[in-house]
Amino acid sequence: MAPQEVLSGDFLVIGKVSAPNTGYSKRAFVTFLAGNGDYVKGVVGLAKGLRKVKSAYPLVVAILPDVPGDHREILRSQGCIVQEIVPIYPPDSQVQFAMAYYVINYSKLRIWNFEEYSKMVYLDADIQVFENVDHLFDMPDNYFYAVMDCFCEKTWSHSPQYSIGYCQQCPNKVTWPAEMGSPPPLYFNAGMFVFEPSRLIYESLLETLKITPPTPFAEQDFLNMFFQNMYKPIPLIYNLVLAMLWRHPENVDLEKVKVVHYCAAGSKPWRYTGKEVNMEREDIKVLVAKWWDIYNDESLDFKAEDCVSKPSIMASMPEPAVSYIPAPSAA
Repeated sequence: MAPQEVLSGDFLVIGKVSAPNTGYSKRAFVTFLAGNGDYVKGVVGLAKGLRKVKSAYPLVVAILPDVPGDHREILRSQGCIVQEIVPIYPPDSQVQFAMAYYVINYSKLRIWNFEEYSKMVYLDADIQVFENVDHLFDMPDNYFYAVMDCFCEKTWSHSPQYSIGYCQQCPNKVTWPAEMGSPPPLYFNAGMFVFEPSRLIYESLLETLKITPPTPFAEQDFLNMFFQNMYKPIPLIYNLVLAMLWRHPENVDLEKVKVVHYCAAGSKPWRYTGKEVNMEREDIKVLVAKWWDIYNDESLDFKAEDCVSKPSIMASMPEPAVSYIPAPSAA
């Protein structure tokens, strides 16, 4: 697949709303939560956002043991399926990550063990869904779908891509030097992806992690390495990382964006002050306000009648022994 080739909107059947499935073909969105911080607000906002766009599928929240009971009750009261998972740490958790809290993100690998579901769409807790994306579940199986990332942020300063000025979002602007061989493989942002839970893949992920040295972007680097041959890019409308607004505005059409990822410094709506770099932009203010409109809309709170059927109990799978260390709240 060429560097700029992504699966087209026609392939994704834009506008189609999938009917709820029964039996083994069960589908769900899934997110991840750790610690006792304010990220629980992000999960509540996401649950309400999925309800607003009338998604046919539930939101599963994979939580670490340090998520307090009152936060768990908040999530259940919003119709979330709360599933506690055992933390996963890289072989050496003292590695220098791009962000210190990235160390806890390896725990996200546990979601491949959620075999009760045949297909899932993972969304970070700082993501909001503004249009129905249920059609993502209808994409062909046996691939890993995600949106290509950008190499232009300073957090990439450790990489040859950054030093050269090369970015896969605009590969013709600064071309990859021929003397350096082939350009790096396509690289996705792991804040949103479509995958199929699998016991075999789950076990392979954990075994591979044992022999893979940690790198600056933690589980995102690891997933890119592991799924390199299965990865298929999808349009950035399914994971608009806010830095794209000023790094690659020519690639962004806000009117068509379905999923917004509030991962730029200072952009978390529940912490937003507008004082950080780029946060004074009008488009950022609009997107933050849109998040708050959903979060504050009491009509979107979960009601018992919203539940079509009771979720079945997650399949019980033996977990490898992992020592538990309280995780810091994600920033």
